[in-house]
Amino acid sequence: MGLFGDLKDDVVEFVRDPTDEQKILVTAAVAIAIADRFFYIVVDFPFVVRTTAAVGVGFIVMFVVSYLYTGQLVPPDGNVGDDEEPEEYVDELDP
Repeated sequence: MGLFGDLKDDVVEFVRDPTDEQKILVTAAVAIAIADRFFYIVVDFPFVVRTTAAVGVGFIVMFVVSYLYTGQLVPPDGNVGDDEEPEEYVDELDP
């Protein structure tokens, strides 16, 4: 089906069974839209200041919702408990 078939499948999956990350990002996007309209109507900020402030509000909402939803601000690192030496960095582009 190509690009449009894949896009349709992704949208259907998002509507039927969204992941935790998708729920948090949608909440942040809605907060950005609401903050942008608030700053446009109530506080007459210039366009650049208004959109920057709205994105800042979205980031704050994203972190708060993420903390409330998952119980932690940062996802746990996969090798926190490992006392072994860390893996060496391997550059995938270097042959």
